[in-house]
Amino acid sequence: MNDNLNKILNQYSNQISLLTSKAELENIRVELLGRKGIINELFQNIKNIAPEERKNYGSELNQLKTELENLISQKSATVTSTQQISVSDQKSIISLPKIGHLHPITQTEEQLNNLFRSLGFSIYDGPVIVTDEYNFERLNVPANHPARDMQDSLYIDEPQYLLRTQTSTIESYLLEASKDKLPIRTAFPGTTYRNEKVNRSNHFIFHQYQAVVVDKNITMKDLIGTMDLMFKTLYGPDVVVRYRAKYYPEVEPGVGPDMQCFKCHGQGCPLCKHAGWIEMGGSGMIHPKVLANAGIDPKEWRGFAFGMGLDRWTMAQNNIHDIRTLLGGNLAYKPSAK
Repeated sequence: MNDNLNKILNQYSNQISLLTSKAELENIRVELLGRKGIINELFQNIKNIAPEERKNYGSELNQLKTELENLISQKSATVTSTQQISVSDQKSIISLPKIGHLHPITQTEEQLNNLFRSLGFSIYDGPVIVTDEYNFERLNVPANHPARDMQDSLYIDEPQYLLRTQTSTIESYLLEASKDKLPIRTAFPGTTYRNEKVNRSNHFIFHQYQAVVVDKNITMKDLIGTMDLMFKTLYGPDVVVRYRAKYYPEVEPGVGPDMQCFKCHGQGCPLCKHAGWIEMGGSGMIHPKVLANAGIDPKEWRGFAFGMGLDRWTMAQNNIHDIRTLLGGNLAYKPSAK
């Protein structure tokens, strides 16, 4: 393991072993694994590692994270709460069954995070309430562009503030923040909002997973190769995918990846609207105007971006045939056998 990572492991292994309360353990957990913790900061700094070392470093960083999680979990079973509960209070506490699971979307999101971290990507985030500039204009969608009508935006204070309609909005913030820190390889999940009519395949609250790469000599081959790896990682080597030319204002050329319907296997059904295929997201080579809007010279740098429908990816993984299930209250849900 990298000397710096090994030093962190040894240092915190000793600290964790000496803890005597759950409160102390929680403080260490947040310091290491919290949103602004040491591990997340290291993941975000992967872009500063030499390109030929990133894959190995990312793998070792994932190993460090796993080992620290295991140490904290093991210690949690041996330490006590700082607040002691009397015997009489214990008798009055209702015993609840210790069951539960991560939400299916969270499970798919974590699979993708782990995949991209292993490829040397950092994980990013951005605001939910955004300005028209970052949601549209910086993505090559001017005020009179028909793409605005396609997105049915939910404005908080029209025309200035709205709920983000796509994770490409996070890309706007990322590109601006990274213009002097290129190259970048970044991925990020996010909740998005549109004024959609709810049905079995669409919802007004939905989730996307975005990846953005900006470097020199990036080509469409890099984009297709990355998406192929993503499909095969989640659905196996026999997954059937097609790529179609599509229009998206923030990319040129644009590509729409479709997966053969997991319910009817291409025969046609209500879920896939009898097409036999389900659109899984949008992608393409980042439009030169989008790079220029962020202060990046499109003559020197190129990149690709894709935004995938995380809900649909989750549905395909778990054989869920109605997107409304994902935001329902069925706490007893169990994924169907594939």
